[in-house]
Amino acid sequence: MAKTIAIVEDDPDQRSNYRDAITKKGYEVRAYGSRDEALSGFDEQLPDLAILDIILGEEVDGGFQLCRDLLSRAPNLPVIFLTERIDEIDKISGLRLGAWDYLPKPISLDYLAERISSLLRIHEARSQDTPEENTSARQIGELSLDEDALLASWKSERIDLSGTEFRMLAKLVRMPGHAVSYETLMNATMQSLVTNNTINTHMRNIRKKFEKVDPAFACIKSEYGYGYRWSQP
Repeated sequence: MAKTIAIVEDDPDQRSNYRDAITKKGYEVRAYGSRDEALSGFDEQLPDLAILDIILGEEVDGGFQLCRDLLSRAPNLPVIFLTERIDEIDKISGLRLGAWDYLPKPISLDYLAERISSLLRIHEARSQDTPEENTSARQIGELSLDEDALLASWKSERIDLSGTEFRMLAKLVRMPGHAVSYETLMNATMQSLVTNNTINTHMRNIRKKFEKVDPAFACIKSEYGYGYRWSQP
């Protein structure tokens, strides 16, 4: 069965272009022009992945509000923000809400389709894998990393990281005990226009997710002005 992609975009021309391009890749697409339309559609059926603009009509933060509602219903759902708002504060806000990716407009439709495919593969692999069943994961102390599924676990408890968060964590633990620079961590995000503050936000989010399953977690150390270090317990 084809995966369902929701697109929430108030510009009718852009919405049509996204819908046509993604439909050609074999997905079922449901396109909405406002937050209210999208909420009504989500009441009927939740998508497998959602693409949200931030500004929806008169609602300057409509996409953020919609993301909160959507992830309250399906916390592990892949969400992509696709927007002209590329200020760092907006990007940080999107990441804090739990978005898997934050892409600037304009965007290549082929690239957008590839990001959708990639995130759906990761989501499917995460849904199928458990730490006990996984035999290919790399073990670093109490941490287990499966780089195929972008799946992490700590003390056998799964940690749900976004793709960006996982890649940053993988860079951090490649050489435990060694400091990793901001520049190296920026490269791991595979995003443009990344600053030190963006990296700090990612790291805070990663820490919180680990602390949720282990309140005593303290392996991620800040190296002031340089970057971060993974310190084995």
